[in-house]
Amino acid sequence: MSLPNELKYTASHEWVRTHADGSVTVGITDHAQAALGDVVFLELPTVGSKLNAGQACAVVESVKAASDIYAPLAGKVLAINEAVSASPEEVNNDAYTAWLFRLQPAQVSDIDKLMSAQDYATAIGV
Repeated sequence: MSLPNELKYTASHEWVRTHADGSVTVGITDHAQAALGDVVFLELPTVGSKLNAGQACAVVESVKAASDIYAPLAGKVLAINEAVSASPEEVNNDAYTAWLFRLQPAQVSDIDKLMSAQDYATAIGV
């Protein structure tokens, strides 16, 4: 299982990639997609919507189950990944390139409160 060191992670299995402009890209971890199985449908948040940290904002459905995706940070949705929405199986192919949405955090400093790759690995027992 892959855990890129440059990403931050949440206990609810989302990853966060930071960008120079202060925005972040959000997806689900390799661990999450493996546990879900074949992803068949994604419901992503609405561009422009304001999210609270920990708020259920998207849904991923697989052949096994449906699971909520939670906002890792409070902020405004800047974009959604239309390509992965049209081809949700891309999440299974590479969970770290198949991003789900882009967010402008309300407080950029909140990114530092997320887990490192090592902390996430410990949390999931690998």
